[in-house]
Amino acid sequence: MIYLDAAATSPVRREVLEAMWPHLTGEFGNPSSHHAVGESAARALAEARASVAAWLGCRASEVTFTSGGTEADNLAIKGIALGDPRGRHIVTTPIEHEAVLESVDYLVRLHGFTVTFVPVGRDGLVAPADFGAALRPDTTLASVMLANNEVGTVQPIAELAALAHAVGVPFHTDAVQAAGWLPLDVGALGVDALTVSGHKIGAPKGVGALYVRGRIPVEPLVHGGGQERGRRSGTENVAGAVALGVAARLALADRAARASAAAAARDAFIAGVLAEVPDAELTGHPSSRLPGTASFVFPATNGEAVLLELERRGIVSSSGSACAAGSEDASHVLLALGYPEDVARTAVRFSWGPEVVAADLAAVAPAVGEAVRAVRGLAD
Repeated sequence: MIYLDAAATSPVRREVLEAMWPHLTGEFGNPSSHHAVGESAARALAEARASVAAWLGCRASEVTFTSGGTEADNLAIKGIALGDPRGRHIVTTPIEHEAVLESVDYLVRLHGFTVTFVPVGRDGLVAPADFGAALRPDTTLASVMLANNEVGTVQPIAELAALAHAVGVPFHTDAVQAAGWLPLDVGALGVDALTVSGHKIGAPKGVGALYVRGRIPVEPLVHGGGQERGRRSGTENVAGAVALGVAARLALADRAARASAAAAARDAFIAGVLAEVPDAELTGHPSSRLPGTASFVFPATNGEAVLLELERRGIVSSSGSACAAGSEDASHVLLALGYPEDVARTAVRFSWGPEVVAADLAAVAPAVGEAVRAVRGLAD
């Protein structure tokens, strides 16, 4: 089997599993307990926080551990918007992850906020001029994802954040898909809040982190014991935090080499698929895109049918965001890019991690052609 759905989840790296195992067995303490067992857990938690902070280029006190990217996005959007709002207006885009879009919708429905969705082009890019025009005196938060989880387009986050800061607006970016591929130094990006998730970079599911700059007020979603400096109550997932810390160190250590190799393999794969299926269209930006993602629409097919044909050939991929699995609706991302609904339903996303090599992708391209032809043959 060739696994090409890393944007949904990645396998746990051996180094990560070995590091977290002691904290699932003998080192089981509660880090809030004031005895030797608890203090050992507290040290492990602090070391993990320091590793994530080093990855993001921030202070350890600015890292809050969460249950994953979805919770981190919710905490960023709702927490900052409600923490010290200068107004009740939010700026975002229509291609954000559902965790951002649903959080914004919550603020609109229950807290009287309004929202401006900055449009994107056919390539999925946000134009800085459009973003700047959307900012208002009462804008309390702007949120634009670093890299899209369906089409892989990478946004000019530093430029957008600078525009927001010029008028005093805090800026959040969802970096879940960018993690492991792109530099996440929050100083270089210029962001005030940034979201990551462990299971995209070789940690297990169930752990993520949110960076929030300095003393920006954040209203917590979960109240209780005041853990995580009062931003996220509940006994900390020490094993998960340790796993994320190790995964962060690994991601930081070999990111550039992995990204370069993956980008070269990606470009060859894209060319191969377009040669096999001449009327296919690559979605997203042709060059400003993640090294490990390529998404296509295949007219006169059905994306789910193509996926089944690919799986019969030993290739696992997806039709879009795993978080929308089971939905009969066309991708909100592709609709925002201007694709008609019938074309959007033909999308197939291929995404991979460092364990997939160029030879694997070279073998997949002909199989994609076979799968598309098989689906079209059944439709004739």
